[in-house]
Amino acid sequence: MVHRKEIEFNGQPYILETGRLAKQASGAVLLQYGETMVLATVCTSESAVEGQDFFPLQVEYRERAYAAGKIPGGFIKREGRPADQEILNARLIDRPIRPLFPEGFFNEVQVMVHVISADRQNDADVLGITAASVALNLSDIPFEGPIAGVRVGRVGGEFFANPTFDQRAKSDIDLVIAASDDSIIMVEGEAQEISEEDMLAALEFGHGAIRSLIALQKDFLQGHTQEKMAIAQGEDYSELISKVRDLCGTELAEALKIVDKKERHKSLGNLTDSILEKLAEEYPDMEKVIKGAVHDYEKEIMRDRVLNEGVRLDGRGLDDIRPISIEIGLLPRTHGSALFTRGQTQALAVTTLGTKIDEQMIEGVGGEYYKNYMLHYNFPPFSTGEVKPMRGTSRREVGHGNLAERSIKPSIPADGLFPYTIRIVSDVLESNGSSSMATVCAGSLSLMDAGVPVKSHIAGIAMGLIKGDDKVAVLTDILGDEDHMGDMDFKVAGNRTGITGFQMDIKIKGISTDIMREALERAKKARLFILEKMEAAIQAPRDKLSIHAPRILNFKVEVDEIGLVIGPGGKTIRDVQEKTGATINIEDSGMVTIAHIDAAGGEAALDMIKNIVAKPLVGTVYKGKVKSIKNFGAFVEILPGKEGLLHISRIAKERINRVEDVLRVGDEVHVKLLEIDSNGKLVLSRKDVL
Repeated sequence: MVHRKEIEFNGQPYILETGRLAKQASGAVLLQYGETMVLATVCTSESAVEGQDFFPLQVEYRERAYAAGKIPGGFIKREGRPADQEILNARLIDRPIRPLFPEGFFNEVQVMVHVISADRQNDADVLGITAASVALNLSDIPFEGPIAGVRVGRVGGEFFANPTFDQRAKSDIDLVIAASDDSIIMVEGEAQEISEEDMLAALEFGHGAIRSLIALQKDFLQGHTQEKMAIAQGEDYSELISKVRDLCGTELAEALKIVDKKERHKSLGNLTDSILEKLAEEYPDMEKVIKGAVHDYEKEIMRDRVLNEGVRLDGRGLDDIRPISIEIGLLPRTHGSALFTRGQTQALAVTTLGTKIDEQMIEGVGGEYYKNYMLHYNFPPFSTGEVKPMRGTSRREVGHGNLAERSIKPSIPADGLFPYTIRIVSDVLESNGSSSMATVCAGSLSLMDAGVPVKSHIAGIAMGLIKGDDKVAVLTDILGDEDHMGDMDFKVAGNRTGITGFQMDIKIKGISTDIMREALERAKKARLFILEKMEAAIQAPRDKLSIHAPRILNFKVEVDEIGLVIGPGGKTIRDVQEKTGATINIEDSGMVTIAHIDAAGGEAALDMIKNIVAKPLVGTVYKGKVKSIKNFGAFVEILPGKEGLLHISRIAKERINRVEDVLRVGDEVHVKLLEIDSNGKLVLSRKDVL
């Protein structure tokens, strides 16, 4: 039986429906907002794999081309592997639902969100968060929801929930929030240098909007849920765990005081091996349980030390930032480079400047558009001293790169002010926490080294949280282990004016606005400290571009002159490129972009194009080329494609009998344009310039 509920949300219908589509899934819901529709389905395995001690959650987000009335491009004409935006949207759904599965539930779960109708005004990503929550609550899968997702925008000082694409184009905030009825679970977005207070106001507004969607879910779910699966009860290992703790003694606490990550892990590994050896005879085949017990005890000691002593793994206080070092311009043949090191996290960022041809085309259900600024983040296994297979760009790399790209974006000059395509590549060479924020810092520095006229530096910092029963500790500049064993990873980027990028993930059921406020205040203090370091390294963008960067010249021609510049089959523009070595792009508007590694080559190409579209002026002297000779005179090309008649009587001051006595085909000759007759023919004279 079809079950349906509808409310009005931000002036548009918001509809939940189940019982019509995908009825064999454990849970399925069709969510419609405006004319955008997503189908969310969830399925689970009957039982967990024996001995498995982790939760295998898979979240997939797919956009069907038919949703926007399109046929996929390319040769195959069907959807292939997920695009970057689909990966980002899948992560956006994954992150808020993952902490809400109960501890000890290890069955495989697959959440799939398909966009099946797209109205090009309402984005489907936040709908996917809510739809996934509804589908999970409809199913027999244990899930501690409901939650919902909204996007918050602000136009003219007024907040909007789930703004349309038109509203987002004018908004100074693009914030996605996922929350339960009483607490925020995930935050992600970008902003145009907003204050911490504005950020909190946006969060509070968004949370208020979410409560109405959760009320809709509760009403919708009433009488339509299934009995939840029982969580398999594991064996009682309390006796073994107690013995492991006794064997750890004080050695574990001492090992956790070692500052260097590699040495600390080595010491912990040696201790674990020693315990395994001592318990091998009494507890055979219990290696996984013993290692898990050591890890849990390690986590407990670390958290207790932070909460009660205010001391962290590497000996820092709660607000301390690791030592920072910066190098600028270390790669001589690149357009701009910077090495940013914070503790044991190191990012090498390189900025490359390209032309219009280098822009990236993005194709999706929202339409096609081109990006002239991009940031790519690489996280090789050696950055953590590990050996791992290299299987292309990971979802994590896509996500971290997108966060850094969005954080730096507000400082990038408009296309009209800086006509280059900008690509930043960040290679993480060392990682011990917050590599995405190191990428923001390194990327900003490399832009200035490249001479890109950015508005200001952008710095980033990662904040953490340890939440006890009655105590809370907010950590500045977290380590990898603090991220792993802590309760929150909150990344904030911005300049001296305000926030430009942010992302928050938590491992508990939610955090309060007060904790968010404290984290934002401390993040601002840390951001300003890092900005001082960056400004000391390079205060402003370099005056000149690298000698290895292309020089770009722009020239506007009339729309009806585009054909002249291109020529039949592209012959004319190819000829200019071959003769000058320039790369030339011409847009439908008539804007011609010329790029050349050498300024002189670019100027030569510009002169040739100007000549192609130039209109002959009577009385002007031109340097022309003899194209053909007749009995009555010679035809001379004075501008590309524009020939005039040089009559035999106007070739020389004295009388000549044969044109060939003075001129040959291919000769260059100065001539004056005497007139343009009623038929548009050009009348030339050589003797008037002798």
